[in-house]
Amino acid sequence: MHPASVFRGSNRFCSGSNLFFVMIKKVIFAVFGVVVVFATLAGLYAMMIRGLIAAGAAQGVQPEVVSVDEVRGDTWESTLTAVGSVVAYQGVTVAAEAEGVVREIAFEAGSHVEAGEVLVRIDSDVEEAQLRAIEASVELAETNVKRSRDLFANRTISRAELDAAEATLKQAAAQADNVRALIAKKAVRAPFAGRVGIRTISLGQFVNKGEALVSLQALDPVFVDFSLPQQTLTRIGTDLEVRVASDVFPEETLVGRLSAINPAIDSVTRNFKLQATFENESGRLVPGMFVNVAVVLPERRDVLYIPQTAVLYAPYGDSVFVVEEGRDANGENRLTVRQQFVRTGEKRGDFVVVTSGLEVGQRIASTGVFKLRNGSTIVASDVATPTPSLAPRPANS
Repeated sequence: MHPASVFRGSNRFCSGSNLFFVMIKKVIFAVFGVVVVFATLAGLYAMMIRGLIAAGAAQGVQPEVVSVDEVRGDTWESTLTAVGSVVAYQGVTVAAEAEGVVREIAFEAGSHVEAGEVLVRIDSDVEEAQLRAIEASVELAETNVKRSRDLFANRTISRAELDAAEATLKQAAAQADNVRALIAKKAVRAPFAGRVGIRTISLGQFVNKGEALVSLQALDPVFVDFSLPQQTLTRIGTDLEVRVASDVFPEETLVGRLSAINPAIDSVTRNFKLQATFENESGRLVPGMFVNVAVVLPERRDVLYIPQTAVLYAPYGDSVFVVEEGRDANGENRLTVRQQFVRTGEKRGDFVVVTSGLEVGQRIASTGVFKLRNGSTIVASDVATPTPSLAPRPANS
């Protein structure tokens, strides 16, 4: 082989090797640059986090602001609560007993009427004409009977003829009584004293037998019907005090007496029905009204109770935060909270009974408990909060 060709091949090999080494250097420099950038960013973030931690440590954990209340003790009367409906002592829809045209409406809607007072008069001209004709027949029959008795006494007629005359008189009298009864039905009267509602008829209107004319309700006294579960049956007896309240008169509670207990228990709901009687001279209780019922039981019991807002409800158990006094690292007084699990019972107004876990006089966080943890530092708030009540009456109710 010619020496010149060997030299040219050697030059091409050297050029390819130099290009490879140049590319390797570029890749190494690029990787090094990326590493330097990431290291710089990581250092900046680390410095920032250390600064935030140092600032937080210098500032310290801020105490939570909450309201503080005490565990209260009292003697509560025992009650059974339910919802009920007001029922009239007597209530009917007065209906027409005979058909005809309305000639007179003798009442004002919403007025009080007495028992036997005429409410509506239906046209009875035809019946009165029939009555006059039958009364004439009665008079004739009476005359015939009197004459027949005289003749029978003189043995002029037989006993059968006298009996026929007396039977004719009785038939005529019965027909007259029938027409009088029909005329009486044309004057619709109040079956008892009470308050009438809105009339459903007008003058000149033709009404059929059984057609509704007006509602009549006896409103003093009234009944309140309600139900209780079967497990309370042994605690109930007649003549117990019963209280009712309604959003119609939120500032007032009416008191009545338990008057009847249904002897059977509903096989579906396992509840039994009760009825209480209330005086209702003021007319506050209206049939159909919804009311809250409380049956007052004879026994009384000692209870501990706290505001319902103090309880932190959770699936694993209810708890409260007990306020404890202590000192911080600088020797200054501070308030901390300790989470205490409790058992709760009856709720009344804004309070709930605590059956275990607390003692009378212990201080607890009553608001803002959702932001507390066991051992949290707190500050008792002086900001006015709604005062809890056993019988709250919201202003907008």
